[in-house]
Formats: sequence, C-alpha cells, structure tokens
Amino acid sequence: MSAELIKVDNLNLGFSKDNRQQPILRRISLSIKAGETIGIVGESGSGKSTLALALMGYLKSGLTRFEGEVYFAKQPLFSLKAKQLNRLRGGQIALIPQNAGQALTPTLTIGAQIDESLKLHTRLDRQQRHRKVIELLNLVRLPSAQTLLKRYPHQLSGGQQQRVAIAMALACGAKALLLDEPTTGLDVTTQAHILEFLHELAEQTQVAMVYVSHDLGVIARVCQRVVVMYAGEIVEQGDSEQLLSQPRHPYTQALLQAIPRMQSKRIPLALQGFPPPVGEVRSGCAFAPRCANATEVCRQTAPLLRQADPSQAEKSEVRCHFDIIAPRLPLAATAETTALTTDAATPLLTVSDLAISYQPRSWLDRLRQRSLFATVAGINFSLQPGKTLALVGESGSGKSTILRAIAGLQAPLQGSVQLGQTSLAATVKQRSLQQLQALQMIFQNADSALNPRHTIAEILSAPLKRYFQLSGTALQQRCEQLMEAVRLPKSYLPRFPAQLSGGEKQRIGIARAFAAEPQLILCDEVTSALDVSIQAAILTLLKQLQAEKNTAYILVSHDLAVVRAFADQIAVLYQGRICEIGSSEQIFSPPFHPYTEVLLGAILEPQPNNAPKLLRDDSILETPAPQGCPFQHRCPKKIIGICEIQSPPNRTFADGHQIFCHRSQPELMIPIF
Repeated sequence: MSAELIKVDNLNLGFSKDNRQQPILRRISLSIKAGETIGIVGESGSGKSTLALALMGYLKSGLTRFEGEVYFAKQPLFSLKAKQLNRLRGGQIALIPQNAGQALTPTLTIGAQIDESLKLHTRLDRQQRHRKVIELLNLVRLPSAQTLLKRYPHQLSGGQQQRVAIAMALACGAKALLLDEPTTGLDVTTQAHILEFLHELAEQTQVAMVYVSHDLGVIARVCQRVVVMYAGEIVEQGDSEQLLSQPRHPYTQALLQAIPRMQSKRIPLALQGFPPPVGEVRSGCAFAPRCANATEVCRQTAPLLRQADPSQAEKSEVRCHFDIIAPRLPLAATAETTALTTDAATPLLTVSDLAISYQPRSWLDRLRQRSLFATVAGINFSLQPGKTLALVGESGSGKSTILRAIAGLQAPLQGSVQLGQTSLAATVKQRSLQQLQALQMIFQNADSALNPRHTIAEILSAPLKRYFQLSGTALQQRCEQLMEAVRLPKSYLPRFPAQLSGGEKQRIGIARAFAAEPQLILCDEVTSALDVSIQAAILTLLKQLQAEKNTAYILVSHDLAVVRAFADQIAVLYQGRICEIGSSEQIFSPPFHPYTEVLLGAILEPQPNNAPKLLRDDSILETPAPQGCPFQHRCPKKIIGICEIQSPPNRTFADGHQIFCHRSQPELMIPIF
C-alpha cells in the first residue's frame, strides 16, 4: 500500500474584514498517497485553485490561514521557512498553472526558462541540460524542438505555451504534480497525447498528481479519485468510476448534466442561480438556494461530510442531509436554437481565397517583390446571418489567425473579406465606425484582453459610450443588464479584473462584445476557461442572442462536443488548409476526412475507461509540406506517389459536404482505428 504523501488537516483559510473571518476554504481534510491521481472539480470560485496552491504551502496575497495544516512527506508546509519551501517547490512539488502565458517570462527564450529550472533543481552539466530540454520539448509533442527553444513565449500559440509549462513541471522529477487546468489551451489530439503520457507516468512511477479541472472527460481519463467542491467545501468525494456513473450530491448531478455530449446536437442544461459570495457567513447548506431537493433542515443546518454507503469497500463521502442517488434536479430549460429565417442568397460574411503569412513583409521583400510563404491559404467560406460557423483543428492550424484577419488585426497576403455588400479593409484603422460596431471579437485570453487598470464598469462602458453615446443612469443600467446577461452580480462593476476568477474574466469579455450589439461576433475559445455549468449558460445565452438579434458567430474551439452542440456549419483545418467543411451533422457522420477521424477519435467523454484513439506516429511538422496534401505525413490512408505530389481535390457530395482528399467516398468510410 502506498504511503501518504500529502495530508490536509481541517484547513480553513480566507481573509479578514472588519475583524471578522471570511473563509474561502472551509474544513478541508484530504489525504493523497504517493502515485495516486486525484481530480478536483467545481464551478469557478469554488476554491479549487486556492486548494491546489495551498497544497504547496502558498497563499494568494491577502489570504490568511485561520486553522489547519498541510503536510508534505510529513513536513508542515505552513511552518517551514521560505528557503525550505523554495527547495520543495519546483523540485519535489511542481505546479502546472492554468495560464501558461502569464507563467512564462516574456524576456527569456523557452530553452533558457527550462534550463533555469534544471539548473536550480538538478546537478546536470550544460550539455546534459541541453539534451534534457530537447527531450522534454519532444515529450510534449512540440515540433522542431531545436528551433523552438530559441523562441520567446509570445512567438508561440496558447496551446504551445501550455505544453512548455508542462515540460518545465516535468523537468526535475517531482514527487507531486499540481495541475491547474493543465489541458485548457490544448486541442483534442494534443490533450489526448499529454494525458496518455501523464497516465503512463503515474502508472510507472510513484508521482502523485492533483488535477484541477472543469473538464470531467479529462478527470474521468486520468483520475482514480474525484473531489467535488462547492463554495469552499468538499461536497462529495470518492472513486472516479462510481462518482461519475452514480453521483450522490445534487450539485455533482447538475455538473454532469451541464456537459455537452457527442451523441446529440443539443445545448446542455445550465444550473440555475449563483454560488454564494466568497466568504459569506451561513448557517445551512451552501447549495440549498439552488437545490430542488432542499428542505427547511437544509436551510437551517449545515450538513456534515459523511460516508455515503458504509457497505461499500471504496470510501465515498457526501455532504448532504439526504441519500440521493438518481439525478432529480430540474434545471433551466434548453434555449430555443432556431434563428430567424434569412435570405440564403445574401450571406452576411464572405471570405474568398484568403491567404495569410505569420512572417511580416520587410522593406527588402517589397523592394525585390519577393512573395512570402502563406501559412494559411485557400480559405473560402460564407456565413449567413443568424448562423454559426465553427473552425476546428489542432493548435497551429490557423483558426485564430483567420479570426484575426477577419477582425482586421492581421493583414492578409491576398484574398478578400466581405461583410454584407461591403469589402472590409485589411486593417482595423481603415474601417468605419459602423463596420467596427458590426464585427466584434471575444479573445481567448481574458487576462490579456482586459485592461487591468480599469474597473469592470469602465471596461463595459467603453463600447457603450463609443457606439451609443450612453451616459449617466442609462449607461449604468445597461452595464447592469450586461452583467446579468452573463450571470455575474452587478456588485462586481467597481472591481478590477485581478479581483475576478478566470471564468469570471472571460464572461466580462463576452459581455463587452455583446455591448456593441454587433451583427457578427468572432469567438476565440470563448468557453475554454469556463466551468461546465457556466459554459452551458454562456452557450444558451449566445443562442438566445442569435435568435433575438439574428447575430452570427464564427466559433474557434478545441472542444468538439461544444462545437457539435452549438455550430450549424464546421470547417476542419490542418496547417492553414481546409480539409473538410459541411454542416454539423455531416462532419460528425461518415464519410470523414482522415484528419477529422483523428480529431473525433481523441475526444474524451465524462465516463470511466474513456481511452482516446491515437495514431502511432503522430508527430506534427511545424510548417505544411511544400506540395501535396498537408496531412500526408500523418495519414494512414496516404496514397504513395499521389498525396506527396498533388494537392487534394475537392470531393463535393450531393448534400454539399466537401472533403479535400484523393480518396473516394467508399475508401474514406474505412475506419482508421
């Protein structure tokens, strides 16, 4: 039996206000053995990340430990001196943060940052460290490691930055890995490979892993035990297979019901109401105001964490007054998904022969009339008012680059973008105020998109003042309406972004885009930082706005279950080229492009034993092949002598479904796996 590595003993921490304790974590007791993998799940603000940081003896600024202790290898972390803690952190305890972009030093190259960690915590010489850096970058499936280690963080995509953070955490052979949303910024295939690697690492070594995640598919794949948190308390914990198949607490049941499923094109049901304010003093059950099963006992008396079923060998605990097994929560109704009828002959947006290069054109290129390599090329699609087009593909496939070109944030090499009957200028500075209002963007990283020196009220007021000249009471009321629309209390308006959780900041970014009342919203991973309940609410909100305002969306997402539920049309991209385009039903039904089949095979559902299907040789080239099919080097259906030389033809089926592949329909339907 494995020895206990981490122990949390009755931990209470929070902040003090007016000489009163306002707890964030309440009565947390937890034991983690060497080699054990535990998942911590719950909504934003439930205390997941705060608990993960406490496991390495760290408290955010302003927080105080009121009671309890955290032990690592029997050492009381909060009693250790700073020098002792620093030796543990990064060496024996490693953290993989949620936002890798903020965790990486912008002025140091990737290689220098990983080397610095190795220098601090190992005795390897310079050459050994260099070989170790290359090995780690290859391990997390980053292409061209020798080239990549010389780059700076801003030269990498969000998914690539996250993989660098994972490589740094694995560098020194830690005994415990704390993973705070470790796969949030990753595409499905990279996520699957990273999780398979971590799964094998846990089986082969005695490293303990603590996953903080809102993705229950990830938790189901890698975790032996699951801890469900709500309002700073553990409300349920137990064996992952049992908890995910038979949840006992009403809150756990609601989380599982809020997850989009691949089996149906349906937006999941969002949990009604709001979590209690952080630090709220309460007497009854924290979940009682949102629970359909609550009684007067629940509202008056706080339930204890008790063993759910003493007859079971596996210890399972639940914080509830009642024995509830079958899900019985009546949740919010699914939003009406039918948009207003439109003239099919008049697209809102038309993208024609779009080509984009990541490399800026220098004065010497212009002087010699030298053409740049098109990282993204041959992009053609149209979008009707009130419809949603999803762009899917792995990191580096050009999804966000296409969005930026449409938004006018990156000038294309060639091609055109037309909004209605008007051709849009290449850059934002050349576009009219009316065009800017009609086309808004929600960025992937809310931390970078929100001004840290502005309050939430100032952030939301900016588009309202610019486009509608609102002021005074009308401005205040509209800001409050926007906050209500994204399920945030209006009391947050005086706050700054740093005072909000990651999911809350993302909702502010969404509210700011809605403020302009645009015709088209470009959504770059808008739900990647949100827990499943808020994700369901945001998707419902987007659909409601679409039905009411005839708003169109272009959605970039790594979550294919979200795409399945939300999108009308899907374009599958690989290294800047469209492989397949069609309706949601067409993309998720055979025939598939071989690359689409790879993406679908990597999806993780929130159920036990959900191992993804992965290609044996799945290395990714940094740039597409100079000729032939861009997917040729990974495709198990490659036709030798054709795919390497000829560009794939557009095979258009009777229903309008397009697949760019040399193989015919019967051959496409032969499964890869």
